[in-house]
Amino acid sequence: MIPRHVAFIMDGNGRWAKSRGLPRHAGHKKGADVLEKVCDRLDVLGVKYASFYAFSTENWSRPDDEVKKLMALLRSMVKKALPKLIERQVKLTVSGDLFSDKVSKAGREATLDAIEKTKDLKNGTVNICFNYGAKSEIVHAANLALEKGLPITEETISQNLWVPELPEVDLVIRTSGEQRLSNFMLWQSAYAEIYFTDCLWPDFGDDELDAAINWFSERKRRFGGL
Repeated sequence: MIPRHVAFIMDGNGRWAKSRGLPRHAGHKKGADVLEKVCDRLDVLGVKYASFYAFSTENWSRPDDEVKKLMALLRSMVKKALPKLIERQVKLTVSGDLFSDKVSKAGREATLDAIEKTKDLKNGTVNICFNYGAKSEIVHAANLALEKGLPITEETISQNLWVPELPEVDLVIRTSGEQRLSNFMLWQSAYAEIYFTDCLWPDFGDDELDAAINWFSERKRRFGGL
């Protein structure tokens, strides 16, 4: 059984860099390379939807220099990925507030350009969670529903999330040994299986991903039933 939607909490970039005597940004850059390779493997496996926790609303508290470099990395990562997304007919979406004044103009423009150029593609979706927090997403969805004059129900919340067309998450994978969701896709992951690995994200490769998918395939998903 292959999951339809896999969501990744990409943790451990800083620790990976520190253990090698490298600056933290080297870990983030390596992590971006791994994200690309993971997308390649997901395509081979037949996973159609993938979400990646790239930058949380809490990450603004990090040092200014690190945040600035992460903004630049967003731009370069999206521009590099765009030709392959188009070739594979895969849509790019973003969960999170791209229009915040805190987000760099260059990063925003590159991302919006990629979203526009891939919006009609039908062979899958790569969803980047950037300037994202699950609690704020749920509040945003509720307020949007109210603005439309809709009652607050599970359906109207789901219809007003950042990327409402995403199916519910089947499998959450968190690297680095931490065992928590960290305010990530809480609404969409209500019935998700959660896989934790000690592997740091920059070391995460095909073998680790295959192990997580195999673990998922052996789970018996009851969704509250027997």
